[in-house]
Amino acid sequence: MRRRSDDDKPLPSAYQKALGLLTRREHSARELSRKLGQTGYSAEEAGEAVSRLQSQSFQSDTRFVESLIRTRAGQGYGPRRVLAELRTHSVGDEIARQAIAESGVDWADLAQRQYRRRYGSRAAGDRAETARRAAFLLRRGFDAATVRAITHADDVDDSADEFD
Repeated sequence: MRRRSDDDKPLPSAYQKALGLLTRREHSARELSRKLGQTGYSAEEAGEAVSRLQSQSFQSDTRFVESLIRTRAGQGYGPRRVLAELRTHSVGDEIARQAIAESGVDWADLAQRQYRRRYGSRAAGDRAETARRAAFLLRRGFDAATVRAITHADDVDDSADEFD
């Protein structure tokens, strides 16, 4: 083990540090490498540690993707928001979209539950209120078609879906 220069405590190997991070929750390979780099490990050490963890099936981007989808859906976020977050972890679009489609989450039902939780069963008073409600669902990451179906807002812009 190496020693830290400031307090002379032993510094665990990059592998041990990454394994410790994985015991708390799933991490993407990119996230593990970044955290190891911030801790002071070289890019080479971090890469070797992540590769070793992957070969032992301790780190899996597929498991990470599935875990993140479950977590975010449980928090009431829609598929567009989940996809955007997966992109920040360098997960390929095709893999992310497939995982979202195969997740078993009923995104329309989730959007409806979020809408009811926030606004109850009372109808919107005017077009401005309808637009505010639609904007809420769009910010949560639901697509324009789902938002229109739930809010009955005619002016929901499909361009919000263009980043997909």
